[in-house]
Parts: sequence; structure tokens; C-alpha cells
Amino acid sequence: MAKVKGSRSVSGRSRGRHVAMFPGSFDPVSYGHLDVIRRGRRLFDEVVVAVGRNPGKDPLFSSDERVDMIERLVKEIVREEPREARLRVESFGGLTVDFARQIGATVLLRGIRNLSDLQSEVQQALTNRQVAGLETAFVVAGQDFAYTSSSLIKQVTAMGRDLGALRTMVPPLVVGMLREKKKEGHPALARLLDRDE
Repeated sequence: MAKVKGSRSVSGRSRGRHVAMFPGSFDPVSYGHLDVIRRGRRLFDEVVVAVGRNPGKDPLFSSDERVDMIERLVKEIVREEPREARLRVESFGGLTVDFARQIGATVLLRGIRNLSDLQSEVQQALTNRQVAGLETAFVVAGQDFAYTSSSLIKQVTAMGRDLGALRTMVPPLVVGMLREKKKEGHPALARLLDRDE
């Protein structure tokens, strides 16, 4: 095939490893979070689930408990889908973008449940790109997870008598751990009840 004088072959840059960081508080982890993790593994070479420690928040589960919970659940995902991307769980404090740089993440992975999520996430994505040069990839949540949030899960735990209703939102392991927190009268759940009175 003749080459046109002065032309160059067009071939994108050589591909490196694409590491996606999925940051969040995961307090607790839900089926919606696990859905984003599964789908991220089909898009990137590695997914790092980054469990944030935010001193300004009122966590139900400690950082260690959240990491342990997610590690146990993602082991099942890896067992079910062994050919998909590498997956690991890390905890971090401080700025998300700083930790992303530290682990060599090339993109932040975020789940979008609805239009209000989209608005706030796009604003955050623009900031991260401008400040840290870090891109964000969005996956749209399955319709079953469109209204599930960690806040809602904690409210149902605090106010509900039977936590069986949570089975559609969180795995059985998490339901069991929520029952324990309720049984021990965790202060974060008590504060939710006080706010409602």
C-alpha cells in the first residue's frame, strides 16, 4: 500500500496500566457499591477500593471494620469473576486526590444513582481535573440501586424493628454487622433517633 508523502500513521499512544480508584466512606458498603466495583473491574486493569477516614463524619463502623467488611465481600466477587481486573482494598486519610497520586491511580471511579448525584459529581470531577489533573469515570447505577444510600441504610437500622428489609440493600454479612451495632446501642444510631424526635 502506497504511503502518501508527508503523512503519518495514526495510532494512539501506547497503553499503560489503567488503575481506577473507587473512593468512599462505605459506612456501610451496599449492593450499589459492589455493583460499581464489579463494573469497574470490566473497564480497568486494576480497581482500588479506597476507604476514607473523615474525622468530620460520624461513622457507624470504624475504618478497620469497613476495610474488613469490604475485603470479605470482594473476595466473593473475585471468586465469581476470576478473569476480571485485579482488586484491592485500602484505607486512607486526607485528600482523595493525594491518595490517588500515591497509589498511581489514573482515574477516579464514581457511581451515579440519579440526577442530583450527577450534578454534584460533575462539579467534583471538574475540580479534581483542574486541581490534580485526575480524570473521573462515571458508571450509572442499576435501577435497583437508584435510591440506596448509606444514610438511608443507617436510618432504617436505627428506626426499624426488623432489619430484614435491609436485605435488598446490603449483603447478609452487612445485615448481621448492622444488627450487632443496633444491639450494642451504637451512639451514631442513637443520634439518628434523637434527630427524628
